[in-house]
Amino acid sequence: MGRRTILLLVAALIAALGTSLVFLYVRGVDARADEKYDAVNVLTAVKMIEPGETLDEAKAGGKIQEGSVTRGQVLSGVMTDTVDMGDKVALTTVYPGEQIISGKFGAPEDQEVLTIPDDKMAISVNLTDPARVAGFVNPGAEVAVFVSAQPLTEGDQAEAPPPFTRLLLPRVQVIGVGTTTVVSTTTTAETGEQTTEELPRTLLTLAVDQDEAESVLFAAKNGEVAFALLTEKSKAVPGPEVTAENVFE
Repeated sequence: MGRRTILLLVAALIAALGTSLVFLYVRGVDARADEKYDAVNVLTAVKMIEPGETLDEAKAGGKIQEGSVTRGQVLSGVMTDTVDMGDKVALTTVYPGEQIISGKFGAPEDQEVLTIPDDKMAISVNLTDPARVAGFVNPGAEVAVFVSAQPLTEGDQAEAPPPFTRLLLPRVQVIGVGTTTVVSTTTTAETGEQTTEELPRTLLTLAVDQDEAESVLFAAKNGEVAFALLTEKSKAVPGPEVTAENVFE
């Protein structure tokens, strides 16, 4: 066998070996890519889930849906269904886009303790949906508190003063939102006809000082309290009460 023939055989072997190594490398890259990007079905939150809300309630409210993430993005403890865990409550707020992981749900007694600022105290008021901005008030939000009431009649005054609405507190923080219950309210028209409505009411907890607590509790007991949701740029300025006499001024 000539020298030239031997060199050709060696070159062919080297080329074959190189091709095999490239093939094995590409297969390894593909395998790692499949492992990283292969889609995995998991449960994710599509709406905010409040602390104390059960998985069953969140699912019934359309807050949980099945979605897919890449295998490399799957979190430890992620849930693929709510079987045997439907009565577990959220121990902390679960935000839209988060994967539903078992570690954030547990027994009601495992919930986080309410966080109250050092110089404040917590009080709760029971509000209807309209009075709490149709459910858009959540823990961490800041609100202005308004009160609507009927003034007391002084002495032998024959005609009662008109009802009024007035800003009570310009800005306070909401630190908790409780469960919603349905309350029946009966009103009587001038004709004597009675109408009964069933209105959902929800407990909202505020962080306030002593003076603010006394004002809110008195207003809630003797009138109707409503919240206005604020942003950082919102302005709520105390002013005179609004009555039927000046509502259009």
